[in-house]
Amino acid sequence: MMGHMPSRSASALDQGDVDVRVYAELNEFVPPELRGRVMRRPFRPHQTVKDVIEAAGVPHTEVDLVLVNGEPVDFAHRPGAGDRIAAYPMFETLDIGPINRLRPEPLRDVRFVVDVHLGRLARHLRLLGFDTRWSNDLDDATLSAIGEAEHRVVLTRDRGLLKRRRVTHGLFVHAERPIDQAAEVVRRLDLANRLAPFTRCLRCGGRLGSVDKADVLDRLEPLTRVHVDEFHRCAGCGQVYWRGSHHARLAGVVAEIRAAADTTFTGGHAVERTKSTITRASSGPRSSWRK
Repeated sequence: MMGHMPSRSASALDQGDVDVRVYAELNEFVPPELRGRVMRRPFRPHQTVKDVIEAAGVPHTEVDLVLVNGEPVDFAHRPGAGDRIAAYPMFETLDIGPINRLRPEPLRDVRFVVDVHLGRLARHLRLLGFDTRWSNDLDDATLSAIGEAEHRVVLTRDRGLLKRRRVTHGLFVHAERPIDQAAEVVRRLDLANRLAPFTRCLRCGGRLGSVDKADVLDRLEPLTRVHVDEFHRCAGCGQVYWRGSHHARLAGVVAEIRAAADTTFTGGHAVERTKSTITRASSGPRSSWRK
């Protein structure tokens, strides 16, 4: 169990200042002139360390450990005047032993809900085989509600969204290029061994299952009827898929994401770390895989 510092009642705390320092990539959330430095922050008696850290610009979903005067605390801890607050991100390789982390237990089945501005990331995650919800009409309140109700990781570049109380599992996406964004998610959540490319629908994210050619024959172009025998259909929207001319390109995207997952992204820049096409047949107007 995490040790708790003696907590004083709000009435015993005077409004004052605390010293806050954030470490490693958490510095990307604070102004450049304050990175790597101690920040003097005001606080009020009702505020918790979560409130103080988020007021400094850092979403709570990015914080894995908080120390107050050298002792680990949880987000509900109320600091006192003059306290020293240190916030740390996820420890990817450092064993912090008996100190319990603040992040909730990892989701056994990793599923995502993706911000409206990250549509291509959502597509890439579906290509990799992850259950991913995305729609261009989901507002922040809906995104956070879906994340909470369906136990999904919220992916966004919006700090405000991650500061919402309902968001328990979330990730701020630092990379800018969609392929690098997908690689960042895979790397930071340690998902390299969970990839299952070409098993989900790129349109809705539903699972693909084998289907007899005879059951989809009326939806195929003449040449496809002659040359292709293996088909898959989405259990969600009914979209039909088969290996087609775009297989090499999509397989290349998967390979690029795998390779990029071995790269660390800082501030949107890459730094080397040390340590089947399926073509679709539409019941409506035909459309290309290409954007």
